[in-house]
Amino acid sequence: MSLNPSPKTIHVFGSLNMDLVCRTPRLPQLGETILGSDFATLPGGKGANQAVAAARLGAATTMVGRVGDDAFGRQLIEGLQAAGVETRGVATAAAGPTGVAAIAVDDAGHNTIVVVPGANGQVDGEDCDRLVAQLQPGDMLLLQFEVPLPAVIAAAQAAQAQGATVIVDPAPARDDVPPEFFETVDILTPNQTEASQLTGLQVTDLPSATEAARQLVQRGIDLVIVKLGDQGAVVATADRTWHQPALAVNAVDTVAAGDAFNGGLAVALSEGMALEDAVEFATAVAAASVRVPGAQASMPMRSQVAALQTT
Repeated sequence: MSLNPSPKTIHVFGSLNMDLVCRTPRLPQLGETILGSDFATLPGGKGANQAVAAARLGAATTMVGRVGDDAFGRQLIEGLQAAGVETRGVATAAAGPTGVAAIAVDDAGHNTIVVVPGANGQVDGEDCDRLVAQLQPGDMLLLQFEVPLPAVIAAAQAAQAQGATVIVDPAPARDDVPPEFFETVDILTPNQTEASQLTGLQVTDLPSATEAARQLVQRGIDLVIVKLGDQGAVVATADRTWHQPALAVNAVDTVAAGDAFNGGLAVALSEGMALEDAVEFATAVAAASVRVPGAQASMPMRSQVAALQTT
């Protein structure tokens, strides 16, 4: 893992979705229909969310991925550009729509999400080539699992060869990740569900999260952070393991809180923050995000994070 005292570029290789968000008093049970209270179309996709998070925190940020030749695709690119993200790496798919995510959010801020990949499912080696053309030694690469796994693996391998730091958010959870993939990963940031899927453990609390993090470090990953929502996070390296508490805030919407965390972590490390400070900063970025509804709309500015850290 390469950490540098001068800020480096943060590259995001991954998904761009339009989020179709319904607000409901509570999440429906299986087979149940309930009335919602609001609906909105909001820019999202884990990759794009992380790019906006990093850019709003002041980092030089690029996005590599695909959208469809449709209104949603054009809106997503415009939204990234407005946030300060470089979008030359975003291609328009020859066929197929822009990816969408159907999201239900209840009054407690909990959510369920159904993702239809669309153009995200066409990301391949050509997109990886566009990424490689931008990578420099010491840069940061953020990856997720909302685009095809072969492309994610190729991007991680290319970044490792270029001397970039590879940060992987293994979401959505999957059980077909080859063991050799972890040899290219510097930092892994699963949530409880993803940590359970990757280790076979039932991750429900701090002790089980700590054991999962330690097992993942044993696969050769420098740093593992198991994100636990309002319980904070468990952080593990080869030398030590500790708990980072969450900040107490009034959560309005937890959509993209994990993306805010990863964007904040990448920014902090790219600026040369000590690991403990970087994790604390990322936790504050995530906490600031849950106070605002939406995905990219909830990504905070640097001043908002600083204000939260001083309260």
